Amino acid sequence: MTIGAIGTLLQTALELGLISSLTVLALFLSYTMLNVCDLSTDGCFTLGAAVGAMVAISGHPFLSIFAAMLAGILSGFITALLQTRMGIDSLLAGIIVNTGLYSVNIAVMGNSSLLNMNKTTTLFTIMQNKLKGTFLSGQYKLVVVGIAVILVIAFQVLFLRTRLGLAIRATGNNPDMVRSSSINPAFTITVGLCISNSFTALSGCLLGQAQKSVNIDIGSGMVTIALASLLIGRAFMGKGGLLFKAIGVVLGSFVFRLVYTIALRFNMPAYMLKLVSSIIVIIAISAPYIKSRMPLIKRHMQARTGRRDIDA
Repeated sequence: MTIGAIGTLLQTALELGLISSLTVLALFLSYTMLNVCDLSTDGCFTLGAAVGAMVAISGHPFLSIFAAMLAGILSGFITALLQTRMGIDSLLAGIIVNTGLYSVNIAVMGNSSLLNMNKTTTLFTIMQNKLKGTFLSGQYKLVVVGIAVILVIAFQVLFLRTRLGLAIRATGNNPDMVRSSSINPAFTITVGLCISNSFTALSGCLLGQAQKSVNIDIGSGMVTIALASLLIGRAFMGKGGLLFKAIGVVLGSFVFRLVYTIALRFNMPAYMLKLVSSIIVIIAISAPYIKSRMPLIKRHMQARTGRRDIDA
C-alpha cells in the first residue's frame, strides 16, 4: 500500500469517524450520563438524513441542519413520552419508535427509498467553493464536520455543567435522590433524550449531504457502531473531566471507522461488515472484564504449574 493510499484511507476514516462521533456523543449523553439505552438511534439517524436532504433539495442548505435537529428533538420527545408517561420500558420504547420511524422516513422522502443530491447545494459544496485554491481545498469535508463536532462538544460540556445538566447526570446516577430533591426525573429524561437525538439527527444529516445521497437504510446498524465507538472511547477517557471524555468518544469513533475502512480495503464482502461490527463490539465490551480477570487467571496458571512440578 502506497503512502498516498494510506493518506486517503486515514482521511476517509477521519471524515466518517467525525460524522459518526456525533451519534456517539448522543449515546454518551443518553447511555452514559442519563443511563437510558435508546434503541431508536437507527431510525433517528435516517430521519435526520431524510429531513436534511429534503430541505437542502428545496434550496435551503443551512436550514437543513436546524430542520434535521428539530426532527431529532421530536423523535427523542416521543421516545421519552413512551417511557415517562406511558410506562413503557426504555428498550421497548426505543424499538417501537425505531420501527415507526421507518414509515415516517419513507413518507418524508416522498414515498421513495432513495434521494439523490448530486446537483444539490449542500454545506459541503458551499465549503468546497469557499476553500477553492487554498491548501484546505481537498479537506473541505473535514472542515465542515470538524466545526460541527467542536460545536457539539462545546455545547455538551457546557450544558452538562449547568444546573439542568447536573440534574440529568444525577438522574442517571440515582433517580430516587433526584425525586427527593424536588426534581422531576421525567423532565430530565425528556430533555436528555431530546438533546441526544438532535445530535443523532445532525449526524445523519451530515452523512447524507457528504455522500450526496440518502437511502432508507443509511442508519442501519448505527446503534451498534455508536455503542462500539463509545466503549472503545472509554479506553481514552481515563478519569478526566467531561471534555477529556468527549474527546475520548471522538477518538473511539475514529478508531472504529479506521478498522472498518481497513476491512473494506481488503475487499471484504459487504455482507461481512455487520459481522465485523459485532466482533468489534464484543471485543470492546469484554476487554475490561477479561483484563480484570487476568490476575486470577495468572494465579490459576501458576498454581497448576506448581502442582505439575510437585507431581514430577
